[in-house]
Amino acid sequence: MRASFFWFLPLLLILASVAQGQPRPKPGIRRKPKPRPTPSFPQPHEPAEPTDLPPPLPPGPPSVFPDCPRECYCPPDFPSALYCDSRNLRKVPIIPPRIHYLYLQNNFITELPVESFKNATGLRWINLDNNRIRKVDQRVLEKLPGLAFLYMDKNQLEEVPSALPRNLEQLRLSQNLISRIPPGVFSKLENLLLLDLQHNRLSDGVFKADTFQGLKNLMQLNLAHNILRRMPPKVPPAIHQLYLDSNKIETIPSGYFKDFPNLAFIRMNYNKLSDRGLPKNSFNISNLLVLHLSHNKISNVPAISNKLEHLYLNNNSIEKINGTQICPSNLVAFHDFSSDLENVPHLRYLRLDGNFLKPPIPLDLMMCFRLLQSVVI
Repeated sequence: MRASFFWFLPLLLILASVAQGQPRPKPGIRRKPKPRPTPSFPQPHEPAEPTDLPPPLPPGPPSVFPDCPRECYCPPDFPSALYCDSRNLRKVPIIPPRIHYLYLQNNFITELPVESFKNATGLRWINLDNNRIRKVDQRVLEKLPGLAFLYMDKNQLEEVPSALPRNLEQLRLSQNLISRIPPGVFSKLENLLLLDLQHNRLSDGVFKADTFQGLKNLMQLNLAHNILRRMPPKVPPAIHQLYLDSNKIETIPSGYFKDFPNLAFIRMNYNKLSDRGLPKNSFNISNLLVLHLSHNKISNVPAISNKLEHLYLNNNSIEKINGTQICPSNLVAFHDFSSDLENVPHLRYLRLDGNFLKPPIPLDLMMCFRLLQSVVI
């Protein structure tokens, strides 16, 4: 027994020495388990980018009219109208001959080929606003002799469409890319009353002496938000409203407005007009009622007529105002004006804020314009 103990004792000493040579784990610290390998699964494909154009809408319910295009709506109580607006259309559908009023706005139509309206030669109203039209066949509109209203705002036209119908009364082409006006395109439009070309790329070289020839009855001309530096030449004399805002016009030729006996409304805000570019009595027009000259470089109040009712001169460079000098009538002449209102200046609204003026309002200004209802300084 004792011999076996002495044999076992060296073995215990050897095991103890081995145990002392290994580092003992600190209490409270656990070793991080090794991460298990994650099983590999096939990754799904990335979704394809959506197309630029949304898919066409599904056809609607059957109409009471057998010839009604399935992608449009034919109101039962308005048989001469066809509503194809906001349908994600790429082209003009087949239009029934009975249609006079066609609504195609808010689609993705890119062109008007010659066959676009071949069945509907009696159209009077076409709304093609907010499409992507770049090309209009020269023959597509001339086959619509009764067309009176053509709306093509917010498209991608680069020139005014040719062969426009003779009976056209309103032509709206704003917010396009128009930089060209074909010669003689308006020459046969004697019935045109409104021409809207605002927000395009029209420059001075586009307008020739005969550009507006033929527009004998034009009442409203809108050339705002273009790149004009000069006043357009030979504007039709029947004009009532002229819009030239947001161009780069610096001067107005002497006597420019004298040939417009019906001109009642002028907007020339956001140009580069200064006293140097305004001849005396430029706006002293007998029938002018509203004059907008805001956001220019004008230093003195221009001469106006007795008939003017609204004058906007805010955000210019005016430092002082003399009511006696700008008064269109002699202050003494209408001292007692109660019996003769016709000769009293009709100005009712005057805006002068954004200049270098400070209150109070000059007394002679109020003595002249006694019908003033609002003055903003």
